[in-house]
Amino acid sequence: MSGNNYNDGWEPVTRLGRKVQEGDIDTMEDALNSGLPLKEAEVVDQLLPGLEDEVLDINMVQRMTDSGRRVKFRCVVAIGNRDGYVGYAEGRDDQVGAAIQKAIDIAKLNIIDVPRGSGSWEDRAGGDHSLARKATGKAGSVKVEVKPAPKGLGLAAAETPRKVLELAGVEDAWTKSHGNTRTTVNFAKATYNALRNAAESRVPEYTQEQREVVE
Repeated sequence: MSGNNYNDGWEPVTRLGRKVQEGDIDTMEDALNSGLPLKEAEVVDQLLPGLEDEVLDINMVQRMTDSGRRVKFRCVVAIGNRDGYVGYAEGRDDQVGAAIQKAIDIAKLNIIDVPRGSGSWEDRAGGDHSLARKATGKAGSVKVEVKPAPKGLGLAAAETPRKVLELAGVEDAWTKSHGNTRTTVNFAKATYNALRNAAESRVPEYTQEQREVVE
């Protein structure tokens, strides 16, 4: 893949960005596994075109300053390609539109590869409709647990975690939540954190030597 396929207006400022633009890295999976920090939203734009975004909450935040009361908007956004990748972030600005765009850009930098799989031993091996393993995430007083579920169950989840799971491409899952789930920001963040914890607890691939020892 040549660099000419990318947007000529983007000038990468990070090593990962340059590798993506030059075609040395051409998948999001390789980018996340490269060990290089993801600091440019354009990397995600190039490797995951057509990402969907969902505004989960918009809140007006007031703060007193020396010049008087200042009002900002806080927007909570989840993004995903409905095929294994999801991100989450909050953005603040004086204008709602700008706050949403900030949140979207930050969410791209928080993109994760969700480990999906068959949700039950009865399902076809190698499926990706559910989660590969159960995981728990926390945010504030909210705790969310996500578990694999058999095909056809759907998402046994409240509206907020359901939206995050849908954007991640998870079709079947059990969820359990505790705490003040009326706080959308913490509910969404706890769900994202659960998926992130699942991604970070992947079983490492064995080398040939390690595999021989295990066997």
